[in-house]
Amino acid sequence: MRQIFLDTETTGLSPDAGDRIIEIGCVEMVNRRLSGRNLHFYLNPQRPSHPDAVKIHGLTDDFLADKPLFESVAAELLEFVAGAEIIIHNASFDVGFLNAELKRLARAPFPGMVGSVTDSLLMARSMFPGKANSLDALCKRLEVDNTGRNLHGALLDAGLLAEVYIRLTRGQDSLVIDAGEAAATQSAIASVDFRGLVLPVIEASDAEAEAHAAMLKELDKASGGQTVWRRFEPEPVA
Repeated sequence: MRQIFLDTETTGLSPDAGDRIIEIGCVEMVNRRLSGRNLHFYLNPQRPSHPDAVKIHGLTDDFLADKPLFESVAAELLEFVAGAEIIIHNASFDVGFLNAELKRLARAPFPGMVGSVTDSLLMARSMFPGKANSLDALCKRLEVDNTGRNLHGALLDAGLLAEVYIRLTRGQDSLVIDAGEAAATQSAIASVDFRGLVLPVIEASDAEAEAHAAMLKELDKASGGQTVWRRFEPEPVA
């Protein structure tokens, strides 16, 4: 199972108003394990970012001026995500921007270029109705360390989302060893011969035994003779 956690940063909030993507981050997971394969681009949007957006992601127009255009990375991006389940927090926002960028290149909409799109925000809302379900809120609730998230960043946020998703979806299926691992484990246990194993027995010294008896006596005195072990002491032999 191949999953890709994707996030974007943009010049503003509306692709219909001409806002563009300025950063894309993708983190790959295969069979619920991070593969180490990531994809990350900064992009020149060919337009200024809204000041409120810059406050969120910190990517200035000067920084983005020499970065590649979306059209120059589109093929690499689509090859990376092809056939995978794409997991996005508030997917309608990012997919709307991706669709707008692809439309400029006369390409098909993003959902048709991948295996499927899953919105982790909708998942979180169904699991935690009535609670805050932003990425920061989920990191706090699910104990994902996001102390390095002073500003939004596409690759950083995609990585945090991967950790959040694992915690959102953890359950019995993720804890059970599969059949192959179980068989290998049982085989390894069965191959160990314990018959020749001798466990050492270290007896208490007389001084240690006396100190232990004194401690029990003090405990019994403090409890008014109600200590439990007294019930199991053998009756004195007449």
